[in-house]
Amino acid sequence: MPDTDRQDGNVALLIDADNASSDHLDVVLTVLAELGTVNIRRAYGNWSKSALKGWAEMTHRHAIEPHQQFDLTKGKNATDMKMTIDAMDLLFGGRVDGFGIMSSDSDFMPLAMRIRQDGVPVYGFGTSRAPVSFQQACSRFIDVGALAQSQEQEAAEAAPPAPKRAVDDELVKLLGAAFRASKRDGRGFASLSEVGQRAGNRSSFDARSYGYAGLHELIDAVPNFATERREDGRVYVKRVR
Repeated sequence: MPDTDRQDGNVALLIDADNASSDHLDVVLTVLAELGTVNIRRAYGNWSKSALKGWAEMTHRHAIEPHQQFDLTKGKNATDMKMTIDAMDLLFGGRVDGFGIMSSDSDFMPLAMRIRQDGVPVYGFGTSRAPVSFQQACSRFIDVGALAQSQEQEAAEAAPPAPKRAVDDELVKLLGAAFRASKRDGRGFASLSEVGQRAGNRSSFDARSYGYAGLHELIDAVPNFATERREDGRVYVKRVR
């Protein structure tokens, strides 16, 4: 997807600590820098659980505000409700320009949809096992496991290329539909940024979830398309099959 130029916004990161790994926090904060500065950092969970020990350490290291939520009923979790209430308070306060939701829980699908209805971007960060309903409700959904692995490979000297996630038929169909809807020049090329924008209106996919730095790198790896960079520095794409 095309990168946003907006870097001065006030961003809120809400973490479902019961359903997210603290190992991926660094990459999440890096991605959210696309929207602005993550001034609001809150993690929700039952901190009496040993499973949240990693998050407890992160609260000090990254200035995250912990919110205690006891498991009042067996099999039920109050974290989701508290996160939703706080997100709505922040949204209606009008001082937040973007949200990050770190979870793989489908219960946050309505929250992501409601935030987007106000024209505020919401990035979801979870695993590839996150329900499709939640992934699609976000402006962007990023597989933090794939992203972290890709960044670790890039940082390692003389390391082999990071393994890429297979590009499935659904993604090819999505890119093809976005290409057909985009304005093309006399040679049949369309602006990559326009293709990315149209694809983003229909899906929450992010190239980084496939192990690629951006849409240009991803689409170069799809044999169905060809790209070219022109003198003005802009990238154009053409479907070749």
